[in-house]
Amino acid sequence: MSSTSKKAADRRAKAAAARAEQKRREQRRRLFTIGGVVLAVVLIVGGAIAVSVFNTEEVDAAPAGSSEFGVTIGDKDAPRTVVIYEDFLCPYCGALEDATRDDLSQLAADGKVFVEYRPFDLLSDSFGDYPIRAANAFAVVLDAAGPEAGKKFHDLLFENQPSEQDPDAMTDDDLVDLAVEAGAEESEVRDGIENLAQEQWVTDATKEAKASGITGTPTVLLDGEPFNDGRTIDDLVENLIAELQ
Repeated sequence: MSSTSKKAADRRAKAAAARAEQKRREQRRRLFTIGGVVLAVVLIVGGAIAVSVFNTEEVDAAPAGSSEFGVTIGDKDAPRTVVIYEDFLCPYCGALEDATRDDLSQLAADGKVFVEYRPFDLLSDSFGDYPIRAANAFAVVLDAAGPEAGKKFHDLLFENQPSEQDPDAMTDDDLVDLAVEAGAEESEVRDGIENLAQEQWVTDATKEAKASGITGTPTVLLDGEPFNDGRTIDDLVENLIAELQ
């Protein structure tokens, strides 16, 4: 096994262990409130995570394909559109990404849906700078290597997602390695990743998301409207894919 392949395997093993630990913690988490206001509801229903986020009304986001802060798949003239706002550290975003990637990719290839993924920084105030570093790296790869590599890098970030308890387990060197695995040239992305060359992009993407009424992640917009049909991630995914088929 080459050193690059071994690094990738080690990262995946570490990420898998982190996700397992995260799942155990989530299973112990109960309903919570902040300042008397319920921000999210997290329940275990039949072993699945149930999430409710206040993004059911008054979302005014740019149509799919018209934002400066995302990557798209599919034909812009497809009859349906999906926009997903996400934070690269958010475990629910990781769960949604894992459950929808293959189906959305196939539906996009079939011309049924145009999908845009819009990462931004929601969690850095609570969990440190990894959401900024990851979104910056995404923007660096997108700019240096184009949308195909940007989408592959997006996918790799979720496949190797660190836990909220140890986000710094994903180092800048790891981000560079993932960028190269996605198809970027190391010489074109290392400096930008290490020196946060696209930090303003992250700041602007975050401002746009908040100005659009996005208050939590993941937020899924179907044809421009919040899609919240489901008590669990599995329910949400099943109902979303059924709508698009």
